[in-house]
Amino acid sequence: MFFKDKVAVITGGAQGIGRCIAEEFQKSGAKVCVIDKQDGGHFVGDISDKSVLECFAQEVIEKYGHVDYLINNALPLMRGIDVCSYEEFHML
Repeated sequence: MFFKDKVAVITGGAQGIGRCIAEEFQKSGAKVCVIDKQDGGHFVGDISDKSVLECFAQEVIEKYGHVDYLINNALPLMRGIDVCSYEEFHML
C-alpha cells in the first residue's frame, strides 16, 4: 500500500474527479479527508469561507496530526474559463 499511514486532504472531493482522487488514495492506504459543499459523509463547507477552512483544518490536525498531501480540486468560482474575467481567473 503505497500511501499507507499518509493523510490526504481533498477539496471538492464529493463527486467527479475529486471523488475519484479520494477513492484512489483510499485504495492505496491513505487516510482521506474531504471538504465539499455537497452533503455527504465528509466535512461539508464552502472553501471560499476562511472560517470554514480554519475549522476543517483544525479537525484534520486534531484527528491525524498532520497532512501529507493537499489536493486543491474545488473551485472558488463555478465558472468556466471562457466566461471568467481576468481578475476572476487570477483569483483561482
